[in-house]
Amino acid sequence: METQQVVIAGGGPVGLWLAAELRLNDISVTVLETRTEIDDRSKALTVHPRGIEVLASRGIHQRFLDESLKISTGHFANLSDRLDFSVLDTPFPYTLFIPQARTEALFEEYARGLGATVRRGHRVTGFTEHADSVTVRVEGPEGPYEIGAEYIAGCDGTRSTVREVAGIDFPGTASTCLGWLGDVRFDNPPAPGYNRFNERGGLMIVPLPDNRWRIAGTTPDSVTTEWPGDFTMDELRRKVVDITGEDFGMRDPSWLSRYGNATRLASPYRRGRVVLAGDAAHQHFPTGGVGMNVGFQDAFNLGWKLAATIDGWASDGLLDSYHADRHPVGEQLMEHSRAQTHLFHAFSPEGLALRDLLSRMVAQSREFSDVLAGRLTALDVAYPSTDPTAHPVTGTRAPDLPLTGTDGTLFGALRADSYVLLDLTADGALADRAQRRVGVHAGAPDSTRPAWADVRAALIRPDGHVAWAWTEEDDTQLTARVDAVVATTLGR
Repeated sequence: METQQVVIAGGGPVGLWLAAELRLNDISVTVLETRTEIDDRSKALTVHPRGIEVLASRGIHQRFLDESLKISTGHFANLSDRLDFSVLDTPFPYTLFIPQARTEALFEEYARGLGATVRRGHRVTGFTEHADSVTVRVEGPEGPYEIGAEYIAGCDGTRSTVREVAGIDFPGTASTCLGWLGDVRFDNPPAPGYNRFNERGGLMIVPLPDNRWRIAGTTPDSVTTEWPGDFTMDELRRKVVDITGEDFGMRDPSWLSRYGNATRLASPYRRGRVVLAGDAAHQHFPTGGVGMNVGFQDAFNLGWKLAATIDGWASDGLLDSYHADRHPVGEQLMEHSRAQTHLFHAFSPEGLALRDLLSRMVAQSREFSDVLAGRLTALDVAYPSTDPTAHPVTGTRAPDLPLTGTDGTLFGALRADSYVLLDLTADGALADRAQRRVGVHAGAPDSTRPAWADVRAALIRPDGHVAWAWTEEDDTQLTARVDAVVATTLGR
């Protein structure tokens, strides 16, 4: 029986990103994907600003920037007034418009290039967990076989075999309404950013590669618990004409689909030697294009923790902190998607009035707009410290702080297998504290960000969140505090 340190069930963007993170830590990994090739019917079309930051933290963002359309606004439930991303504190104040199929292809190329084994046409059928390992059962093109591993990761979607075999609950609510979409060609395409919402329904139309367009929408008859059958081109045309008064010369559909609002969240994201990420951990109505982003950000949080646990340098409870960090993000995702789902189906006079009110608030209140934008883009995700004396930036996503000399910026300094110690003292007091798993980079105090103005040193996790921050002004005491935390953090 062959062995790997980690087996990943599911070779979509989440599983592939997790594989890459593990390989950056020299962990052997095999990805098992049921599909024999990438599905060109892309469910997701966007990479949000925090997603781009994740890519930049591993130095692979430029390929995505080169191939994508940049959009500096976002929407909340297709309200008329859009959220302004250009004002956000990020070097990437925009969404990248790129089909999921292309994202998946780039992730697979990246993971394979790092040495991950990716097997398409191989399906995980079950596994047996032992005290210190897992035996994974697989059905491949040449028949069944087994792989031994230290851990198994379920990145295998909402119908996750891994989650089911592990006995992990997936509580939530069943579908009560349906959205619909069609990928078509137009003889008379609308202007970019076209959207409509009225008492007859709502829709958005966005461009796709190869001169195709996606129409996605909801209508009053979408509020149902009954499956009305397969979505057809005639039905799509009727709905579009009813909402907009024209069909734009639509023809040649390549994908027609309905999707529901079933909303579920795995009770634990980790149980024993089983971990879940992406749609295997959370299911929701696809609002705002956040699903794939949340999924591979799960993997970004999980990868280094799982690797550190396998390699033996993890502090106590580090792998358990994956659930502690990401489950609340899943809960917020549920809340956010449910609220938007209601607004997507608000066709009554009262519902339309609520939509108009919220849309005006987006336009008139910068604070309201920024809160929604922070949630949508995941730039506001933080993992609060349990230490009441911790500095306020602890647990937050570290911004792309400038570094002195030739080091560039923080995102360029981040590594999947080590922490970054930011030395923000004027005299380089921490310059000699570098060691295995901790790299020291110097910068200047950041007076442009009030939360960081008094920080003289910060320990940044491999996923770019602040583990610790210090304001101690005495260099000797600061060094002692840093050494103590580093020793605890690295399990020494």
